[in-house]
Amino acid sequence: MVINTNTSAMNAATMLQQNSANLSASLARLSSGSKIVNPSDDSAGLAVSMKLGAQIARTGAAQQNVNNAISFNQTQDGYLQQVNTALTRMSELTVSAQDVTKTSADLKLYQQEYSTLGAYVNDVATKSFNGVSLFSGTSLSVTSDSEGSAFSNLGVNLGSTSYTNATGGNISTVTGAQSALTNVTTAINQLASDRANIGSNEEALGYYNAQLSSLSNNLSAAKSQITDVDVATESTNYAKENILVQSGTAMLAQANSMPQSVLRLLS
Repeated sequence: MVINTNTSAMNAATMLQQNSANLSASLARLSSGSKIVNPSDDSAGLAVSMKLGAQIARTGAAQQNVNNAISFNQTQDGYLQQVNTALTRMSELTVSAQDVTKTSADLKLYQQEYSTLGAYVNDVATKSFNGVSLFSGTSLSVTSDSEGSAFSNLGVNLGSTSYTNATGGNISTVTGAQSALTNVTTAINQLASDRANIGSNEEALGYYNAQLSSLSNNLSAAKSQITDVDVATESTNYAKENILVQSGTAMLAQANSMPQSVLRLLS
């Protein structure tokens, strides 16, 4: 039996130190909710989770872009619904102006209403969404995924001759009304095509939105598998380490008291 070197106490202290470190790590995981508190906990998992986190953020940004584009198209169609009402009334006026029983004074009144509606359509052509023209005819590239791929959002041009020929018509004469009818009919056909394109845009963007939402959920689930702590499992581990620390402390106290038995040999 030796006094200077208490091997039992040294071994007990080493085990107690390891169990205390494990207990502290378990406590940190439970309090943070993450399995990776320090890079050393899972260096490879940390690297993968960082890349997944960045992709999740990019996917969220792309989804926001898509949602904004959907709002852009919905705003366009809201205006075009009213343009459709205006053009429909203008077409009605062109036919009414061809009534041989109408006087020139009557035709003047028809022309006044026709011009007012035409001015409304021309005004709609100048509208914008957050500073971006709604009806310039320019197709917009909408980011559709986290890697920057783009969807071409077809534009609508209310300033095209299909519309301006109709809005600038003169129905104060029968001949003018006949010509205006042709132009308004062309404008209505163009409007039907434009609204169909907007519908196609919204439909495609809706698919992209659903796709991005699903991708974001799946990426989040994958990241969770790497970084999120399983509370039930970790609680069990914490209880185990806590017991080991308590028992290790008791055993270290016992090991430190063993050299005192040497005193019996000296007495």
